Amino acid sequence: MNHQQIDFDRELIERCQTNAPRYTSYPTADRFSLDFGITEQLSQIKKIFTPEFDQAVSLYIHIPFCNTLCLYCGCNKIITNNRNKITEYLEYLAKEFALYHQLIGKKLPVVQLHFGGGSPSWLSIDEVHQVMELVRQYFDLNNAAEIAMELDPRHVTDEFIEALHNEGFNRVSLGVQDFDPDVQKAVNRIQPLADTKRVLDKAAELGFSSTSIDLIYGLPLQNLQSYAKTIDIVINQLKPARIALFNYAHLPHVFMPQTRINEADLPSATEKLNILQMCVERLADAGYVFIGMDHFARPEDELAIALNNGTLQRNFQGYSTFADTHMLAFGVSSIGFVGNSYYQSAKDLDSYYNFINNNQLPILRGMMLDQDDIIRRDIIQQIMCQFKLDFNQVASKYQLNFPEYFATELADLPALVELGLITLNATNLEVSSKGRFLIRNVAVIFDKYLRQRQDSKRYSKVI
Repeated sequence: MNHQQIDFDRELIERCQTNAPRYTSYPTADRFSLDFGITEQLSQIKKIFTPEFDQAVSLYIHIPFCNTLCLYCGCNKIITNNRNKITEYLEYLAKEFALYHQLIGKKLPVVQLHFGGGSPSWLSIDEVHQVMELVRQYFDLNNAAEIAMELDPRHVTDEFIEALHNEGFNRVSLGVQDFDPDVQKAVNRIQPLADTKRVLDKAAELGFSSTSIDLIYGLPLQNLQSYAKTIDIVINQLKPARIALFNYAHLPHVFMPQTRINEADLPSATEKLNILQMCVERLADAGYVFIGMDHFARPEDELAIALNNGTLQRNFQGYSTFADTHMLAFGVSSIGFVGNSYYQSAKDLDSYYNFINNNQLPILRGMMLDQDDIIRRDIIQQIMCQFKLDFNQVASKYQLNFPEYFATELADLPALVELGLITLNATNLEVSSKGRFLIRNVAVIFDKYLRQRQDSKRYSKVI
């Protein structure tokens, strides 16, 4: 299939509107249980990280602080200008690293390190150095393929970008959302184009291997004409290697800051689709490759290359080229996975600090995957990343009779064929080019938990 071919079937998208998870993991994080806690995770860590273990791991560090509140945000964040809070947090982060090191007992090599937030760039240059020294104390970063940070261009200086480069960072992701001043005001994120351009230019000058921009459609006061200007600026002036074009999920009952957004200002469903279609067409014309769901990349970027050679993966950070490693997660609310277990740290600072004061890993909840979860995780990953599924390959890998094991799911697939989302024969399914926008509709067929409980209201709309 030609990955450049973008087939935006508007009528199909309108017909297939539903709520579904984004499948950055399977089972999804809302299935994690408080029954799975420290004891269970300790046994997993000891089982996997034996003295013989020498594989490279991924690390995720959550820095929850921001200096201002963006009203659309659904992240775990703490709004503060009190630098002492950050100082205290970094002290606890150091203790958490030490606790992991006691368990693992050696410096493991790292393939990928990601700083998420909040706004990790709200750290000072000295604080970034402090955290990187901490990582290097306990892990080996010499052969790390990717060291990345999410940036808020509004407070990032040239010196900060230079400091990241000196610390070994090679990828940055910038929150932008929209350049229209009225939209920025409506979501409390005033961000001049000059700031964003300066940060990207500096990253390019220093030779960062990839830059990424996050955009959101569906925000208050957006319309087709205004957003066309934003996407043109991104394509013609900023030229990032990757673009994530997210659908704004208005869930004020889940995310308190969204209650301050005036619902009457939100674009209609039709206008949102107008915006999406326009963006998709302009990105395709500009040569961006549609990766899947809401991600686009330049043809020479690693994501586009991984898509073409069948090695694309997915993890908690979205589409990735390094998802098949164990991921250790540090900091409040962070999510990691070790062996066949997922775990999430305490979601508020007081709980996080209490765990660590008791010399315990701050693990609040998690999940041990059974064999069925592992099989379905593999299937959903293949659908989301390779856009096809070979039934015989799954049958042989897991020693099962595919038509028997997945009889219920197979019975649901002809409906997707009829819609034009997939093609299907006795041994495989393939997602059509127009079906790739609705990839979650295909993946959800194999989600056992959603079958058992029809509770899709907790998820965002697929488009």
